[in-house]
Amino acid sequence: MLLAVLGTGIASSISSSVAQMIERDITNNAVQQAIQSARDQNQQHSGSQPKNAKTVRPADTKQALAPKKERKEDIKPPTNGQQQAARNPSGVPPADERRFVPDEVVVEVASALSSQQTDALTRRFRLANLEAVDFQLGGTKLLRLRIPDRRSVPVVVRALETDNSVLFAQPNYLFALMEENAPDPLATGGDESQYELMKMHLPEAHRLAHGSKVLVAVIDSGIDVSHPDLAGDIAETFDAILVGEPVHKHGTAIAGSIAAHGRLMGVAPAAQILAIRAFSGNGRPEDGTTFAIMKGLDWAAVHGARAINMSFAGPQDPGIARGIAAAHGKGVVLVAAAGNKGANSPPLFPAADRNVIAVTSTDKNDQIPAFANRGRYVAVAAPGVDLILLAPNDSLQRMSGTSFSAAYVTGTVALMLERKPGLTPDGVRDALMASARHLGSTPVDDQSGGGLVDAYQAILTVAPAEASETTVTPAANRQ
Repeated sequence: MLLAVLGTGIASSISSSVAQMIERDITNNAVQQAIQSARDQNQQHSGSQPKNAKTVRPADTKQALAPKKERKEDIKPPTNGQQQAARNPSGVPPADERRFVPDEVVVEVASALSSQQTDALTRRFRLANLEAVDFQLGGTKLLRLRIPDRRSVPVVVRALETDNSVLFAQPNYLFALMEENAPDPLATGGDESQYELMKMHLPEAHRLAHGSKVLVAVIDSGIDVSHPDLAGDIAETFDAILVGEPVHKHGTAIAGSIAAHGRLMGVAPAAQILAIRAFSGNGRPEDGTTFAIMKGLDWAAVHGARAINMSFAGPQDPGIARGIAAAHGKGVVLVAAAGNKGANSPPLFPAADRNVIAVTSTDKNDQIPAFANRGRYVAVAAPGVDLILLAPNDSLQRMSGTSFSAAYVTGTVALMLERKPGLTPDGVRDALMASARHLGSTPVDDQSGGGLVDAYQAILTVAPAEASETTVTPAANRQ
């Protein structure tokens, strides 16, 4: 039922003119040829995949399963609940998964369900209703429910899936911000050099675009909206967790990486930021949960975000995946940090979601640092080691992490969208990968994807410069 609602909502949001633009981008663009050629070369080099295999998305991120046939069996729970559970994938967490709030579940129900019906549902399953919000991306209603007794989350999820009014039930998963080391405060007037500007050829890129009028959502730990380097950048704010605490250093650093224009220079200094707080940054129980992040995704899409930065990582989450798929279907570009768990880490989410551009880190020598995740789901890389970044209260800090690499790529996306507003999310991904500077022996590899993002070349790939514009090619050691 929900999948049909999602499909209808997504289809109706795309006009015929945009559809023609999508078709033109996908089928008649030299970028597509370049990226396919790169993939084919990589497959020939490795000899480990069939010719048509996808190289950057894991197969296990598909969120929709075919409906199962209903069976007439005289067993408990009742047949109507059995049929409802069969219609949608189960949200019961894997046996070894513990990254969730231990006494909460997230439930998705039809938007038409009345408050009386919602109360009846919670009473039926001996739960307490903590919060309920409309989830416009899905055309549904989200409930955050507390388990007041000692029942486990998997047991409660299984029980809820037997109820005919429950569309989806799952744990309230936990996510973490992707900063690698403790911030190193910098005194005013300290070293403010930004090696990433030259690595990504941003001086050349800024001759063509600054991200003007592009709305970029940042789902993070809050932003110091009074920071002078962000003056005029913050379009709107939204607090998904209502903690009432001072903003945190991580979100301010992310916003500055995207749009700073003062002592430091962001990738898209004219972009407009939608500041969404889903983390307190202080280790509170409500930090980075499924519920808060889904609220943030929904708010961003409803308020017109063209790109969403997600510099956090955690387990595979079916609810967040549905929200991401719906936003992607509406033309929103989603970028996420690959993670800071190192080379042997399994894929982390939301970066490993098929609808997200996953970003890993490089250092000053264009090497992938030990902390950075890598893998076939990584699309591109960007600087992420020893960066000088904004901090609250008009200060600076030195930090590392794939969080900030993702923000630099999100800023690059804003530049691309200024130059070509009709770009599709898949068109953006392909252009970034095709224009990146290769770091491995093949055009696309399982370490850094397409390579180090080149903001200047990415812009030219989607929108060649006019004759009146400066188009001097930077001295880049391109392979």
